[in-house]
Amino acid sequence: MSVRTRVFVGLSGGVDSAVSAAILKERGFDVVGVFIKIWRPEFSLCTWKEDRLDAMRVCAALGIPYREIDLSSNYKTEVIDPMLRHYAAGLTPNPDVLCNRSIKFGAFAKWARAEGADRIATGHYARIRQEGGHLQLLRGADHNKDQSYFLYRLKQGDLARTLFPVGDMHKEQVRAKAHAFKLPVAQKHDSQGLCFVGDVSMPDFLRRFIAVQRGPVVDLAGAVIGEHEGAAVYTLGERHGFEITDTKASRYAQYVIGIDTERNTITVSRDRSDAQQIHALLSDVHWIHHAPHHATEVIVQARYREEPVSARIKDSAKGTIVDPVKPHLFPPGQSLVVYEGDACLGGGIIGKRTASSSRPPEVSSLQPQMSTGAPVRKIIRRVQ
Repeated sequence: MSVRTRVFVGLSGGVDSAVSAAILKERGFDVVGVFIKIWRPEFSLCTWKEDRLDAMRVCAALGIPYREIDLSSNYKTEVIDPMLRHYAAGLTPNPDVLCNRSIKFGAFAKWARAEGADRIATGHYARIRQEGGHLQLLRGADHNKDQSYFLYRLKQGDLARTLFPVGDMHKEQVRAKAHAFKLPVAQKHDSQGLCFVGDVSMPDFLRRFIAVQRGPVVDLAGAVIGEHEGAAVYTLGERHGFEITDTKASRYAQYVIGIDTERNTITVSRDRSDAQQIHALLSDVHWIHHAPHHATEVIVQARYREEPVSARIKDSAKGTIVDPVKPHLFPPGQSLVVYEGDACLGGGIIGKRTASSSRPPEVSSLQPQMSTGAPVRKIIRRVQ
């Protein structure tokens, strides 16, 4: 009798991971359900206890073993703390990318192997394909739910030991499967946003850990036209969360096109395209198999679910440069993910905007370098 492949499935308490476990059991795998506990602040009303109970119910319904692992300390150190440091520096990090790299395909995968798992599985909408002697990470069949953007840091070894059972399915099919398997979470709504944030906005969450103070909103000419809540809590392209007190400027929607946490200012414009760049410099670049050739036109995403844009990737003395076919919004600190067709090639972290990467002067003036008082001291409070 052959030994069955043992798969530890990360159960979130939601429908996607539950159906993943059910599909794998149906296919004959030796399935173990695992709930991963992550860090949550005391003030958050995140439903993790209910999610944990739902994960247990799923395991009971499927007749598979239930396990859990507490990775809250890892999550605080490797996801929350770096995220807070980046925001304090005026960057917009992506905690989901950090979580996948360090938690699900890091600490959880390592623990699972030590506990006897041959593979791990998650409910991500993504696919894995063998191609020319290596593995490719592909977009999920349901492009509206595709989560490959958050997985661009995976390596060949990660792909070889991972299964994405719902990657070939559309959400409607997953829901139908949940009902067919009579799973207790079949009717459960999808989670919205980041669980650790809870029922507060991201700016309100950040204010609990980053010392911020109100500061001036300036226009392209350097004139003060309003006041903001703290430069560190904004991101490029935003149009809410600050007050425009200048009567003339307040007639129009104003968009954040520059963030200076040292001077505690944000620069705004009535034209959101003024925040766009003609190229972006990447750091911490990772390729799943190999970097694209310089002559190859690829498509890139600087945000999850944004419309991809065509670009070329090249190396320079300064690092990896992305040249889009037309100016594009590149929020510093955000992940830029590179695709060739449906194949995710990898990506990197977008660097801060510089004069050389800004739109041409005839299109937009550069952000003024004016002093608006003493720099604000930024302090990250210790997360309890």
